[in-house]
Amino acid sequence: MGDTLEFNDIHTEVKGSWNDGRLRFSKQSVVYKSHKTGKVDSIPAPELSAAQWRRVCLGHGIKLATSTGHIYRYDGFRDTDFEKIAAFFKSNYKVELTEKEMCVKGWNWGTAKFSGSLLSFDVNDSPVFEIPLASVSQCATGKNEVTVEFHQNDDAEVSLMEVRFYVPPNTGDDSSDPVEAFAQNVLSKADVIQATGDAVCIFKELQCLTPRGRYDIRIYPTFLHLHGKTFDYKIPYTTVLRLFLLPHKDQRQMFFVISLDPPIKQGQTRYHFLILLFSKDEELSLALNMSEDEVEKRYEGKLSKNMSGSLFEIVSRVMKALVNRKITVPGNFQGHSGSQCITCAYKASSGLLYPLERGFIYVHKPPVHLRFEEISCVNFARGTTTTRSFDFEIETKQNNQYTFSNIEREEYGKLFDFVNAKKLNIKNRGIKEGMKGAEGYSDSDEDQHDAYLERMKEEGKIREEGDGSDESEGDSDESFNPGEEDDDVPEEYDSNASVSDSEAEDGDSGEESKKKKPEKKPKKVVKEKKERKPRKEKKVKDPGAPKRPMSAYMLWLNGNRERIKSENPGISVTEISKKAGEMWKQLSKDRKEEWDRKAAEAKKQYEKAMKEYRESGGGATASVSKEKKKKGGKVEAKKKSGGEKEKKDGGNESFKSKEFISSEESSSESDHDRGSKRKASDDDDEEEEAASTPASSEEESGSD
Repeated sequence: MGDTLEFNDIHTEVKGSWNDGRLRFSKQSVVYKSHKTGKVDSIPAPELSAAQWRRVCLGHGIKLATSTGHIYRYDGFRDTDFEKIAAFFKSNYKVELTEKEMCVKGWNWGTAKFSGSLLSFDVNDSPVFEIPLASVSQCATGKNEVTVEFHQNDDAEVSLMEVRFYVPPNTGDDSSDPVEAFAQNVLSKADVIQATGDAVCIFKELQCLTPRGRYDIRIYPTFLHLHGKTFDYKIPYTTVLRLFLLPHKDQRQMFFVISLDPPIKQGQTRYHFLILLFSKDEELSLALNMSEDEVEKRYEGKLSKNMSGSLFEIVSRVMKALVNRKITVPGNFQGHSGSQCITCAYKASSGLLYPLERGFIYVHKPPVHLRFEEISCVNFARGTTTTRSFDFEIETKQNNQYTFSNIEREEYGKLFDFVNAKKLNIKNRGIKEGMKGAEGYSDSDEDQHDAYLERMKEEGKIREEGDGSDESEGDSDESFNPGEEDDDVPEEYDSNASVSDSEAEDGDSGEESKKKKPEKKPKKVVKEKKERKPRKEKKVKDPGAPKRPMSAYMLWLNGNRERIKSENPGISVTEISKKAGEMWKQLSKDRKEEWDRKAAEAKKQYEKAMKEYRESGGGATASVSKEKKKKGGKVEAKKKSGGEKEKKDGGNESFKSKEFISSEESSSESDHDRGSKRKASDDDDEEEEAASTPASSEEESGSD
């Protein structure tokens, strides 16, 4: 037999709710670690006094009793575990593991036994049920009756509110009241806060962020009392899980965070964290309300009767001594600005994210603490609003996701190195390891499969191939002129109108036309880049053409869409795409090759059908109508530009000068003769004809 025994999925009851965790038996101690809170309960082996094996609702359970009066119960064992546990206890702990049968008769009349912090109701020496007195919040007495009330746990689906016991009166000469005796036994071990005696110390007007306000904090030996103007809170030290001392990014303030389980309540609001904000400049001199001997005896040198220093140091020191918990501070992480935190936003509220040695904590609204052991994976995602920031996503093993957004891009390298050093699973690691700065960040989420983007890429690729083959017979890309079809833009930039006006005023057609030609060309280049309207018409250009094939991913998605819906009832369309992308990414290489072959076959069939379609005369009518439309739009645009110029000169709209008529005719004739030439040569010829027209008209007017 080994030195240790370990069991997973072992449950323990905490205030009416079952928490699962891991239990380990070793030669030195019994250790239980909760998966929910990470809290560790350790029982030294010399303190074990008794052990019982019982049949319970979750299989089999073990009840351990210690010499200090504490009772521990762990359920979730199998029937076959009894022999090896009994042998381990006998050889290492010198404790006999005895079997104890539970009473299932359903009787409600029996004997109440108090054993340490446990109340057991027995019938014929067999327990019917047991009540951990730590779960009791109040105990009230009546005539021959005791009412026991319990703490409520938000994690429990059904909560037990109270149990009433009928206590028969004494028939003997004993004058003691059995009801009061019963109640005193319950209250002696119950988790009931009774503010008896003076406080150890009081801190006045401390600023609290959650719950918000200023509170006087009274420190008692067993609980913490927050006294505000509106609300009061009493926090038992047994509910404190962890303590954090975190420096603010401005290096002038400090956060002191107290993690609570169960949380404090105010109406329907639950506060899992108590956050205090201190200024580093605040100083305090404190005297404890105890003698020096009592301080030394109770706190063993952790505190002294008179203390002075920074306020946050004294508060943290007192809390550490009374709660008996270590204080967690940030580790070796340093951000881009040298601080130990990262500015980010969570749920539309700005705050600070602190990478710790064993987890992350976010303050302050709402506070979040995530331990590394409960993190399934992390993801670096591109920011949704700007490329100057990125999002840091954390997914837990309980399928909860936390997104910290608007993190500065300069923090990426530091955060990635920290996560990588802690050996956390990075969802898009394949791309991230080659990135250490702004260049790497630009492709931060390409490894996360996007079904819509994949489909658009495939359709764009096929469209380019199909458009190139369609244009090869009729039009070419060189003859495509977006500016010619626009009826509004060419009015200001028409070369004929501007050149003819300038030369009509000066009369010098030779030199000025040469100077103005190079000035007009850059405007046309800008105009061609802006206008992309005719490109959209290609989609509906030929409705009779064969349908383009789908990619391998789209073929697979169509074949598995119904299966995804059936496995995830109620899933939305966007969630289907996301789920399908993850499944496709995890698909084996052989399965992907199978769908690639199907996509290749579909593409071949498409090319064959497209070839037959073209041979049968398909697509010819569309290209001819497009050519006619371009030429018609060209003449119409020039007519409009000429009329607009006359209107600007103050003439009648219906009047057309001789110069305008000759320019229009010459440009129309040149269009008819050079319909298939390139746009660049076409524009040069038009400008030369426009430049020569005013000179000929002046000669004619002189002869007249």
